[in-house]
Amino acid sequence: MGEPARALVLGGGGVTGIAWELGMIAGLAAAGIDLAGARLVVGTSAGSSVAAQLASGTPVEELYAGQLRPATGELSATLTRGMVLRYVLTALSSRDEARARARLGRMALRARTGATVQERRSVIGSRLPSTQWPTDRRLLITAVDAENGALRVFDADPGVSLLDAVTASCAVPLVWPPVPIGGRFYLDGGVRSPANADLATGADRVVVLAPIDRSGRPSGRVGRQLASLGAGVRSVMITPDGPARAAIGPNVLDPGHRASAARAGREQAAHSADAVRAVWG
Repeated sequence: MGEPARALVLGGGGVTGIAWELGMIAGLAAAGIDLAGARLVVGTSAGSSVAAQLASGTPVEELYAGQLRPATGELSATLTRGMVLRYVLTALSSRDEARARARLGRMALRARTGATVQERRSVIGSRLPSTQWPTDRRLLITAVDAENGALRVFDADPGVSLLDAVTASCAVPLVWPPVPIGGRFYLDGGVRSPANADLATGADRVVVLAPIDRSGRPSGRVGRQLASLGAGVRSVMITPDGPARAAIGPNVLDPGHRASAARAGREQAAHSADAVRAVWG
C-alpha cells in the first residue's frame, strides 16, 4: 500500500491565530510530526497566511522565530463583541446560508475600515516569504463573495495571485475592507466556516488546527465537516487549551499578543503530539 493521503486544515483566528498555529506546527515538528509536508493544505483567514508560509518551503523554525519578533509590520484592530454578535445575527437571518452571508457582505462593503485594500495587501505581503503558488502540493485558500455569499476557493489556477487570495481570505468583515479580484469583492473565508474542513476531500488522514471552532450554523462546525468526509477518514482537531487562550487574550487581532500566542502553541504541541501522531502517523 502507498502512503496515506494527508491533509492539513488551518483555521481562522486573527494575528494571534497565525502565531498559535505556527507555534503548534513548530512544536509538533520538534516531536517528529511533519505537518508542513502535507500534500493538501486548506487555509482559511489566519490559516491562509500560515498555509502560504508553509508552502514557501521556509523552515518551520524560521517561521516560528518570526512570530517572536516585534510585530512592527502589523496593523492593530479590535474585533468587538458587538461585531461578533452582528456576525451571528446576520448568519441566522435567513435559512439560505449564501443569502445570509451576502447580507454581511453588503454591510462590509458599506463599512468604514481602519485600512485600505492596498495597506492590507502590504501587511499580508510582509507575512509571506513567497507570493508564488506552490508546485509541490495542492493549496486551497477560502474566501466568500461579498455580493452573493458564495464560497470561493482559490488555488494555483492562473488568474489570481497568492497574495490577493490570502488578503481576501483575511478580510474580516467590518474590520478590514473586502478585496477586489476579477471584478468581484471577497470577504474572509471564516464567514462560511472557521476552518472549511469539508474541502479536505480525497484525504484519508486530516489534522485541523483551529484557533476558533465556533460557528453560528451547524454546517460550518468543524466536527460536522470532518464527519462529512466519510467514515474511513481519520481526523483530529486541535484548538487552543486554557493556557493558550490566556496567552491569546480577548482580542485575536492584537499584534501585541503574537509572541505569547506562538509560545503557548509550541508548549501545547507537547501535550497534543500523541493525538496528532495517532492520525498523522
